[in-house]
Amino acid sequence: MATVINVESLNQLTSEAFYQLCLANPDIPMEKSPQGELIIMSPVGGESGNREANLIADLIFWNRQYKLGQVFSSSTIFKLPNGGDRSPDVAWVSQSKWDSLTAEEKKKFPPICPDFVMELRSESDRLKPLQEKMEEYLNSGLKLGWLINPQDREVEIYHHQKPRTLVKMPCVLSGEEILPNFALEVDFS
Repeated sequence: MATVINVESLNQLTSEAFYQLCLANPDIPMEKSPQGELIIMSPVGGESGNREANLIADLIFWNRQYKLGQVFSSSTIFKLPNGGDRSPDVAWVSQSKWDSLTAEEKKKFPPICPDFVMELRSESDRLKPLQEKMEEYLNSGLKLGWLINPQDREVEIYHHQKPRTLVKMPCVLSGEEILPNFALEVDFS
């Protein structure tokens, strides 16, 4: 579960101030909402950590074969166009979008929204904040996103300018035109 800290009294936590706060506290995983709320992320257990690592590995294997972009772990924070600073569990950015950034922008929190994200609901996560986070990605330019919910054995699929769809596990998810030829078997029994 994440803890939200209201920092309104600090006259809005800017992205640069948030970046400096993260540098000063590297052992505390944090995010910032578009409203300037500071979100302290809870660590995940072994089962969730293992699942997340496998999801990243599957995407990396695909990306190494097709070389269409860059894959990022949950330690990467993206400075979203709508003002949030978010770290998806798994993210992918097209090579052209990545190449459009300066060297300095690549070193800090990249000021872009990933083209594709996966969020994996851990035991400590509430579903509604994750759904809101997925909507935030969509509003920032996300093309495709998967919210994997092992507790309810469901996957919510988010598309840019399309309604959210829900599929039951086990399932095979398609990367569609965003991640051509990428398919992910999802069955967390």
